[in-house]
Amino acid sequence: MQDAIVTKAADNVRILSAAMVQKAKSGHPGGAMGAADAISLLFAEFLRFDPENPNWEARDRFFMDPGHMSALLYSELALQGKLNMEDLKNFRQLNSRTPGHPEVEVALGIENSSGPLGIGHAVALGNAIAERFMVERFGDILNHKVVCLVSDGGLEEEIAYGVGRVAGHLKLSNLIFFYDANQVQLSCRCEDVMSHDFKKQYEAWGFRVIDVADGSDIASLRKAFKEAWAETEKPTIVIGHTTMAKGAIAEDGKSFEGAVSTHGQPLNAAGASTDATVKNLGGDPADPFKIFPEVAEAFEARKAELRKEVVAWKKAKAAWDAANPEKAATLKEWLSGKAPKIDLSGLELKEGVATRVTSGTILGHLAENVKNCICSSADLSNSDNTQAFLNKTGIFRANDFKGGFVQVGVAELTMGAICCGIALHGGLYPICATFFVFSDFMKPVLRMAALMGLPVKFMYTHDSFRVGEDGPTHQPIEHETQIRLLEGLKKANGKSEMLVLRPADAFETVAAWEMAFENNDSPTTIILTRQNVKTLPGDRKVEAAKCRKGAYVVSDNCGSARPDLTFVSNGSDVLLTHDAAEVLRAEGLKVRVVSMISPALFMSQSKEYRDSVITPWTPVFAKSSGLPLLFAQVVGGFGKVSGLERFGASAPAGVLEKEFGYTPEAVVAAAKEYLAEYKANVEEFKKNN
Repeated sequence: MQDAIVTKAADNVRILSAAMVQKAKSGHPGGAMGAADAISLLFAEFLRFDPENPNWEARDRFFMDPGHMSALLYSELALQGKLNMEDLKNFRQLNSRTPGHPEVEVALGIENSSGPLGIGHAVALGNAIAERFMVERFGDILNHKVVCLVSDGGLEEEIAYGVGRVAGHLKLSNLIFFYDANQVQLSCRCEDVMSHDFKKQYEAWGFRVIDVADGSDIASLRKAFKEAWAETEKPTIVIGHTTMAKGAIAEDGKSFEGAVSTHGQPLNAAGASTDATVKNLGGDPADPFKIFPEVAEAFEARKAELRKEVVAWKKAKAAWDAANPEKAATLKEWLSGKAPKIDLSGLELKEGVATRVTSGTILGHLAENVKNCICSSADLSNSDNTQAFLNKTGIFRANDFKGGFVQVGVAELTMGAICCGIALHGGLYPICATFFVFSDFMKPVLRMAALMGLPVKFMYTHDSFRVGEDGPTHQPIEHETQIRLLEGLKKANGKSEMLVLRPADAFETVAAWEMAFENNDSPTTIILTRQNVKTLPGDRKVEAAKCRKGAYVVSDNCGSARPDLTFVSNGSDVLLTHDAAEVLRAEGLKVRVVSMISPALFMSQSKEYRDSVITPWTPVFAKSSGLPLLFAQVVGGFGKVSGLERFGASAPAGVLEKEFGYTPEAVVAAAKEYLAEYKANVEEFKKNN
């Protein structure tokens, strides 16, 4: 494409971006206007995609890290005909296709939801790892580039360290960052917060660094992108020294280029003039929502070129299919969108072990039998038992992706984002693990995985104060309640945005992993013990499967009578309440014990089922290893939840159980106290009603 036409397209993008933000009365025009030249060139000449099939498996992926620059992406998609002018006019409005920050919709060319700075380019890193994994197994037919726009803010976020280190270490030559280095942030200039040498930083990590002094010079940008596309040994970062709000002026012609004020508000509010700017860029202030005819023609020509490339690829793919029928069938199955079916019925399980140990047995099975699984652990594989997966495969190394394990080091947030990028690639199912207390580092990723509906399997071990001697810094107390807040959020179909499971024994752990792989449109979190847990009573292969409804009756001596007391708990607390129930039963009480692997899942069941598990208007006592809030919704108005309302302490687990009241004797005493309270509360209620 001629340089002048690319510049014209960039000016068109600047006009549309400024107009969108002005009409919405909110948004971020400056960065979009500054990066328009580079991103327009990428779409005009470099990014390969199928105009007719947005899901084409060999397409290049374009990721956004600075989601606040969404007006830039939407304008580029309008040049491709994927969005229309009404879409742009409805920027940031309810139910529009152009929300304030991009939300993943591959049909429109939006590869990731972006917003929290830094996460987008970590997701791109995961996508690049996925591409290398796929090419290793299916060959160059699946080659593609992963390109991500990054900004000053994203590279200031701590996650940038993890991304740079891992990408450089793995020599991901398919990964390209364009750094929109405009030297302006939302509230200040970059010089106010940093003065280090970005070029040396990325070179030290093992990147090829290409510096473009004028980030609006099309010829220089083209040369840089050609070098990036040709690179075969390293990831590449193209540093484009761009101009914030390029072309922005006030009514009197005063330039507002480079002004901090243009970053996060409409140009009119920034002191400039949207109308004057539109006119300055060659647009019509009375009707800025137009695509220049010559730009539209050029992008139609680009689509014609792309169609030819796709036809050639399809021909090569057909030949590859014929030469590799088994691989072709596997690839088709992987890319079908169907979750892999896992059969754990034949696993030999050790009983009386920690649920993390049972999980390790399952992970070893997955490594051997589910070949489109990728696992990762934040330097804890020999403790969270992902080592069992690693032992059956191998870690990814530079130019060697035969294995299935991403060794990220101590980088929980980076690891989680990488797994999101792997899931976004299509056909792959990532598992990432660490200690439950370190889920604190991963909160933004957990939320983004839920927002994007990604089937990432988050696995957390060392699930309670029973971690023991490591003390309160390593003992999760509030964490289960925190993570279940995402389970409380619902999709339009009523399903939870995240499935959170805390299994009680080896057999529930098997069921939990089966449920995780059946859950194909949202993330799953599995919470596992460090300490050994005994097997619950009954025919466990049959009974444990009932946890699929969120809760079920583990033991019950009530017969047809109403329970005198129902215990509710999950994880390692279920056996505790069962042992307490046995004491109370020996004293003549009718006591039911319920294992509740997921309160939200239980509450989504029919009232008939819920009432069969927890009999209405009977005493319900729930025991939690964390905050009492966890079971508040299920115990009823006269029910009670006993939990921890303090941080832990450093001591052996058994000592802490006695100290905190997690022995059968302590639970029995607390239950009797509760039953007296319940009786008094009921009498008072009757008296007043």
